[in-house]
Amino acid sequence: MHKLSNAQIAWRAAQDIEDGAYVNLGIGFPEMVARFQPPGFDAIFHTENGVLGFGDAPFDGAEDWDLINAGKKSITLKPGASLFNSADSFAMIRGGHLDVAILGAYQVSQNGDLANWSLCKGGVPGVGGAMDLVHGAKRVAVVTEHTTRDGKPKLVDSCTIPLTGVSCVNRVYTSLAVIDIRDSRFVIIEKLASVSMQELQNLTAAVLHIDSEVAELSVPEL
Repeated sequence: MHKLSNAQIAWRAAQDIEDGAYVNLGIGFPEMVARFQPPGFDAIFHTENGVLGFGDAPFDGAEDWDLINAGKKSITLKPGASLFNSADSFAMIRGGHLDVAILGAYQVSQNGDLANWSLCKGGVPGVGGAMDLVHGAKRVAVVTEHTTRDGKPKLVDSCTIPLTGVSCVNRVYTSLAVIDIRDSRFVIIEKLASVSMQELQNLTAAVLHIDSEVAELSVPEL
């Protein structure tokens, strides 16, 4: 079955970020979203270790390791960027000053619960700042594969691993579809033309709903 690459999922998520929005990107895959802002749009990216207004990753060999994001990756600063301590950073989050948080997921439930950490081998070792982000940001989006590597659904009726937050996710961008969470339901907004509704439902462990015409999920080759 054809599916989107991580870069294509990140590109699609980036198209919904408004110009001038204050945005936090989760560690790992979500960080890729920063590469794909639409032309003429300029989001202001925040990282919970204390930077507002970071730019592209530096070229190899040009890193300044005093400048890193929450994932310990080297970053650059845009003109006007701010540096501050972690307490101030979390005050911004908890004070509702972020427009969007984009995070990865192990599971998302139909009522918007998010599970994106685990104590199992290879899992994220703690919930970290995500528990603040999911309830401090005005909008929470998830970027993820539609299923796990062994084909199990990530979009479920009820999460079975520890929660990051309850009823917090607004939209999910997967390798097969864009899905909103409305009134504790998964509502399909866009899907790949090559994937039928029945195939999508078979890969989802909760009922998928259609509230209006489902658009084609179209992304560039990346």
